[in-house]
Amino acid sequence: MSKEHYRRLVWDTLVRENAALPPYPVYGRIPNFINADKAASLLARMNEWKNARVIKVNPDSPQRWVRMNALMEGKVLIMPTPRIRDGFLILDCVDAVKASTIRGAFIHGRRLRSIDELLNHIKHVDLIVEGSVAVNAYGERLGKGEGYGELEFAILRELGLVDADVPIATTVHDLQVIDDRLPQDPYDVPIDIIATPTRVIRVHGRGYRPSGMIWHMLSNEKLMSIPLLQELMNRR
Repeated sequence: MSKEHYRRLVWDTLVRENAALPPYPVYGRIPNFINADKAASLLARMNEWKNARVIKVNPDSPQRWVRMNALMEGKVLIMPTPRIRDGFLILDCVDAVKASTIRGAFIHGRRLRSIDELLNHIKHVDLIVEGSVAVNAYGERLGKGEGYGELEFAILRELGLVDADVPIATTVHDLQVIDDRLPQDPYDVPIDIIATPTRVIRVHGRGYRPSGMIWHMLSNEKLMSIPLLQELMNRR
């Protein structure tokens, strides 16, 4: 089965079971879901979360609760701008409720648009939290199909800001956890922790993670639309 088959399966199931929340439609998105706050709370009980000082979290709606928890606990939050076109945002000691939204993050956060800005303001990312469309207990994850989460990981790996074994978590609805193996490409990044509103799944024996950018698999369209990638390539 293709990646798109499993994405469609999850989107259809969330809609059919009335488990999805706005923004609508859920198709083509990292879907927001009922009790996303409970999944974020379960994640916050994990030692990987408690021990992390700097956390990178995706900007999608269901992970707003994760971003809010991080800021309320005084952690440093790193958030990619949509499609990484404006680099990353760094947030620290701000209004957690307002800054946890995408609009609020742009208001309260500092933009890190260049490699030098990233290296000057981030020494190490201790935990990554991704949004997902589908995941399984093997740590295989599918996003919405645009590949930006993988690019963000690759950029941070290239710059030495994350280790190969940095803990990576996701928060999803229980309906997003698939029993099947999921199709994976060389640039896909397996995860370690799955937090749902009812349970936490620890992945054992997850697969290989890429060591950085796989340049020959990067489309010219993405390269030209993301200044950070252009700067990385020019520094090679």
